[in-house]
Amino acid sequence: MTISHDSAVPVYRQLAAVLRDRIASGELAPGAPMPSESSLMGEYGISRDTVRKAMDVLREEGLAVTVQGKGSYVAVG
Repeated sequence: MTISHDSAVPVYRQLAAVLRDRIASGELAPGAPMPSESSLMGEYGISRDTVRKAMDVLREEGLAVTVQGKGSYVAVG
């Protein structure tokens, strides 16, 4: 899935959907590290703030957890 900067859907919501799909498909398995902010910024040409907003959405949905000083991971269970 690609991200469209021209879409009516905010970019952070589009990124959250991309990551949600990767989790659902098993590409990102439970307990696996989420892609880094830097890699997502480079891959999709988006800002760090946009990546952080998308991660906030996934945490609120219970799909991701963040461990201070270690990073973000796909939620287990």
